[in-house]
Amino acid sequence: MCYQVDFVTVCVYRAMDGDECEFSDPELSRSHRGSVASSVSRTQDVLVYLVGDSAVHLCVEGVVSVCVQELGRLVRQPLNITDCDQDAFAFWLCSPLLELQLKPKHQPYKLCRQWQDLLYRFTDASTEDISVDEPCLQYKRNVFYPKAKELQVEDEGVLKLLYEEARLNILENRYPCDPEHWIRLGALSCAIEFGSGLDDYKLIVAVREKKLTSFLPAHVVLGPGGFFSSLRARGSRQGELEQRLLKEYRTLSSTQGSAALFRQYLSTCHKLPYYGCAFFAGEIDKPAQGILHRGGRKSVSVGISLEGVYVMDMKEKHVLLGLRFSELSWDHSYPETEGDSHILWLEFDGEEDGTPVNKLLKIYSKQAELMNGLIEFCVELRSVGNAAVAADMDGDATASQEPAEHTPSSQTQERRSRLRRQSSVMCSRIHTLNTISYVDDGKEIKRLKPKRATSFFTRQAPPTYSTVQVTDSLEQG
Repeated sequence: MCYQVDFVTVCVYRAMDGDECEFSDPELSRSHRGSVASSVSRTQDVLVYLVGDSAVHLCVEGVVSVCVQELGRLVRQPLNITDCDQDAFAFWLCSPLLELQLKPKHQPYKLCRQWQDLLYRFTDASTEDISVDEPCLQYKRNVFYPKAKELQVEDEGVLKLLYEEARLNILENRYPCDPEHWIRLGALSCAIEFGSGLDDYKLIVAVREKKLTSFLPAHVVLGPGGFFSSLRARGSRQGELEQRLLKEYRTLSSTQGSAALFRQYLSTCHKLPYYGCAFFAGEIDKPAQGILHRGGRKSVSVGISLEGVYVMDMKEKHVLLGLRFSELSWDHSYPETEGDSHILWLEFDGEEDGTPVNKLLKIYSKQAELMNGLIEFCVELRSVGNAAVAADMDGDATASQEPAEHTPSSQTQERRSRLRRQSSVMCSRIHTLNTISYVDDGKEIKRLKPKRATSFFTRQAPPTYSTVQVTDSLEQG
């Protein structure tokens, strides 16, 4: 489940699998870390934050020991969220330094008391930044909630919560998207904000009063020059964007209610493969450049969802690598010596001078342990789900002798995805990555299509890959 509370969004899957955290609890002087004994039986005020500025005020008895499952019951009452929609949300602990989705058994108060320990373990923040960081408890979308189920939601209040979170992620560039997406999403936001029946003049006035950055990502509105671009160029750009927004707004039906508009917004977001991801901070190696072959590292955001893993360049606002679980193998390596980094390894198909090879991408991050646990859990969930679907299909085939509808083969669907224009921000830019390429035994490639015959790692998304022993010959790609 997902819940929004005033905390940093961190994912605590396999790394925090016990009933309580296994972190030390030294004497801490932070103001919110008072005596546990004095708070066990008292009724205390708890603010559970929703995406945006709103919050749910709860009076919680025994806040020290209350678990996420109980908090979920309390917060769903004022929000009028029914039991059938409760899986759409989960509780998160979020701060500028870390974001964690909590499990039903976790106790938020105890995790808050251990927040500094979590920051030291999972971030590279300075001691000074860690000492002043405060988590909040948030109630927001559950990473494990399927997109297909989301569009079946009927309750307008639930759809609004999902819409507000998606809109914030679009405006803050967490979800890179192409012009046709952000124009469509901006027009839908206008219709939700002002209604879908305004004439051209009234809409332009309303957008200017609210500011264009309330409907379109800031980098789109400000342009490549940002705040330092000339006022004339910025004014011309904003005028053009207003006209594009107006044109798209005119295509919307004036009779649609809020629920239908929320659903259209979410449906458009579903075209972005990384919608609904949990995000982690990391770095990758830059390709060597110049005479001295200097490289360095590039900061990236790693999104992980039920569907796959996406490595994004947030400065350039585009995807560097997007892989579904059926297309990758992975592993997590711990630092060998003090000062080394945790590494999440991603392995995928590639080419070197026309020869098929397996490529390895290294992602340096203190959150690699969390990423590894989340990938592992998502793969397990998908395996269970696929087995259930297969069983249902077998049952349907036995019960009915009618011919099945024709559906495109997986190879056709894969080919269609490859035909996406390369200028799209959603396309992988493998040529810009500094990867390691290898072949079996360093000589020849033993692979079967569409399944890979060899893999560097033992952890894969079953049943696509088979295991292979690590070879000594790795060549830098």
